[in-house]
Amino acid sequence: MSTKVKIGSRLIGEDEPVYIIAEIGINHNGSMALAKKLIDGAAFAGCDAVKFQKRTPELCVPQDQWNIERDTPWGRITYLEYKHKIEFGFSEYEQIDFYCKEKGIDWFVSAWDEESVEFIEQFNPIAYKIASATLTDEDLLYRIRQTQKPVILSTGMSTMEEIDEAVNNLDKDNLLLAQSTSTYPCKESELNLRMIETYKQLYPNIPIGYSGHETGLAPTLAAVALGATFVERHITLDRAMWGTDQAASVEVNGMFQLVRNIRDIEKSLGDGKKKVYSGELKNLTKMRKYKNSQKLVG
Repeated sequence: MSTKVKIGSRLIGEDEPVYIIAEIGINHNGSMALAKKLIDGAAFAGCDAVKFQKRTPELCVPQDQWNIERDTPWGRITYLEYKHKIEFGFSEYEQIDFYCKEKGIDWFVSAWDEESVEFIEQFNPIAYKIASATLTDEDLLYRIRQTQKPVILSTGMSTMEEIDEAVNNLDKDNLLLAQSTSTYPCKESELNLRMIETYKQLYPNIPIGYSGHETGLAPTLAAVALGATFVERHITLDRAMWGTDQAASVEVNGMFQLVRNIRDIEKSLGDGKKKVYSGELKNLTKMRKYKNSQKLVG
């Protein structure tokens, strides 16, 4: 039986409702108005939390890519300039904090560098996410562990040796682990959902979940049926919008359906103990055929 980890007011683990995270990430394209619409969409869909990404561009973008130019909604600018355009600062996160509280939905971030952890700590977040890309950054893992906040560790593009080392570098009593494949969007044949079962065997005291980047909903639902205690999917207003993650995201109506389907699956899984339900009794009397000897009894 895995340990239950508390994030905000919710316990996450076996026999608890699946914790559903709408990953806004950078799908807001640097617009606070768009970010609020995405928060609205996640709240409407019934998600438990939204998640953003926080980076210090100079630390996260390799220097040899700083001056590479690309076409963006702001014109043709360098990659470093683009990264600054989509980063939110103190004022924006202050608004996010207020707006999410107003909407009754949790929020936290993937912090991609130590400076970003220092920045987000000003808002006393309920948890941190460690992105797959930073799983091997021991300094970042150490700094996040120092916050003593719950941590969700995503495992895309990582070997089992790297994952095991990252797990050992974090507080196992405050850790959640997500199966993930870092392709956007990801082919179904590379999702490897059975890793959820493998992780449950390898780390029996850590809640296991799923962070998906596929285009459909079915694999995420399958992850829940396989025992994922939390799921994360990117949310967007329109998959055709500009941005690297939009195509691997779920539109608001799709997220609404995903949440409803997850809640239906939770009800449907039951407790694994066979019983005759009250709703079956009428049909039992009407349809069940017994041997002649049983019919004559009484």
